[in-house]
Amino acid sequence: MEVILTQDVERIGKAGERVKVRDGFSRNYLFPRRLAVPVTEGGLKFLEAKKKREEEKREREKEEASHLAERIMQLGCMIKAKAGEGGKLFGSVTRQDIQAALEQQGFHIDKRQIDLFDTIHQVGKYQVRLRLRADVEAMLNVVVVQG
Repeated sequence: MEVILTQDVERIGKAGERVKVRDGFSRNYLFPRRLAVPVTEGGLKFLEAKKKREEEKREREKEEASHLAERIMQLGCMIKAKAGEGGKLFGSVTRQDIQAALEQQGFHIDKRQIDLFDTIHQVGKYQVRLRLRADVEAMLNVVVVQG
């Protein structure tokens, strides 16, 4: 029997693929768990509608991420850190510090999305890359001041 997978099924295939499976496997396992639909006109329409919804969702998320990137690039981030003579910090500014500063400004960014080019051990201005999505990045201006 030929079916269209609605979700990834281990050792069978990925979502959206047309695969041939045994009749009993499809009737007793795939259909009851809604992992597949039969290859019929209705099944093909269902698959098309699902792909369209997923594409719209992906576009909407990308648009939201790009708006967030624009807002972040317009604003900056100031971090106060204890420093000694010559502006050398006691410790360093980490991703977590940058995330906390962004949270105070109302941006909810995961610390794994923050890409520090080098460790920050001095008072000054730095550029930090934020990877909001695989295809959307933003450069954040971070100013570290003695405080």
